[in-house]
Amino acid sequence: MITRALREDRFLTSQSPSVDIRGRSAQQLAALMSAGLLSPEEVAEQTLAAIAACEDQAVFTRLTVERARAEARAATQRLRAGRSASALDGVPIAWKDLFDLEGVTTTAGSRVLEADAPAKMDATVVSRLTAAGMVCIGHANMTEFAYSGIGLNPHYGTPRNPHGREEARVPGGSSSGSAVAVARGLVPVAIGTDTGGSVRIPAAFNGIIGYKASSGRYPMDGVFALSPTLDTLGIFARTVEDAVVVDAAMRALVAPNVRREPLTGLRLIAPTNVVCDDCDPAVMKNFEAALARLAKAGAIVERAVMPAFDEILALSARHGTIVAAEAYAAHKARVEGPEAGRIDRRVAKRIALAQAMPMVDYIAIMQARSRLIQQTSERLSGRCLIAMPTVAHTAPPIAALEADDDLFVRMNAKTLRNTMLGNFLGWCGVSFPTGTDEFDLPTALLLSGAPDADEQLLSFSLTAEAIVREVVDSML
Repeated sequence: MITRALREDRFLTSQSPSVDIRGRSAQQLAALMSAGLLSPEEVAEQTLAAIAACEDQAVFTRLTVERARAEARAATQRLRAGRSASALDGVPIAWKDLFDLEGVTTTAGSRVLEADAPAKMDATVVSRLTAAGMVCIGHANMTEFAYSGIGLNPHYGTPRNPHGREEARVPGGSSSGSAVAVARGLVPVAIGTDTGGSVRIPAAFNGIIGYKASSGRYPMDGVFALSPTLDTLGIFARTVEDAVVVDAAMRALVAPNVRREPLTGLRLIAPTNVVCDDCDPAVMKNFEAALARLAKAGAIVERAVMPAFDEILALSARHGTIVAAEAYAAHKARVEGPEAGRIDRRVAKRIALAQAMPMVDYIAIMQARSRLIQQTSERLSGRCLIAMPTVAHTAPPIAALEADDDLFVRMNAKTLRNTMLGNFLGWCGVSFPTGTDEFDLPTALLLSGAPDADEQLLSFSLTAEAIVREVVDSML
């Protein structure tokens, strides 16, 4: 009884100085709440207040205020009673506007879907993190239908990269709001999807951790699809440790089974073809510096050609892409019907490009994909990862891309070039900040592993983070 009374006294936060939560990691917040220095209710209220006061109101499409308060209240009661739901109990989380949240319409960043019925239940992964005690803050903004690596949205506004101090810079897409919410310190964790780079790209542009899981690692029930073949889920976080803990909860595990691994003897293949072509000087400088630090820590860096990369680009030029075919199949009625004029012109045009793609080309690509996945997986067997720049450039200005559709097409292709290779080959990946360029815009390194090598990737990433990462002030 005395222990419980003391525990309850620790949650009387209204009678003690408030602790600023902005920019803290999930594990830091969990520790503060476990120690009674903060209650989940105060964390939720600070989170909602910070979002309301944020200069950029395009980060979220809608907030689930009542749900957040109810879940925070329940978390407070559990912690007071000494029966925490998990190591994430009371921690706020944002969801890309592709995940069903019970009672809320999933709009996928589009006005076209606003009149759809609200979701009858949470997506499965939402349910799992709710069961772990995480507090749902709402839907984060995104590229319409998740079909761009840039992150523009003419309907709900484009979230601004918090590092664009002289002029507004793109957030990266398609999980734009999810990345910016974490980078601005509004929430410690956000969940996105990644079909061609939509977690790793915005993580790179915003200077935070972005983990893309292998296909099939999580259930996709209740997640609005773009390309069922390539769609995967991913986690935005301030640390790899946070991503590991959230990953475990998304898999309905009681605790992570990922353990920190030393880098000694780890083979890092740094491809000499495609991924370093036409990269910004700062991107390459910071990438090479990060590789040097990893080598000093015991990793074996191998410079080698990856023939699969050139073949993937040739396949795309000859036949088209998997995502184009499957996006067109999903949205054919919309881009060819009366709703077409209500869709972002860039997205509608890109979807419609696959109209003339023959089924024989789609089959050829899928057959080649199976072969290339097998070949590259054999090459990545054992203690081996791929290391490359996440994106060839830093975040470009928004204004020029909004004004020039041809420039947008070229920049979108360049932005997606490196990351889409991993989707095609079924790889998992973690993007780390490596430093900044002359404009203080973040650069990033991507470590990728073979399909279903997520535990190995995350284990090495726990160790590599402090070595790779230069401090990037992403909490602005």
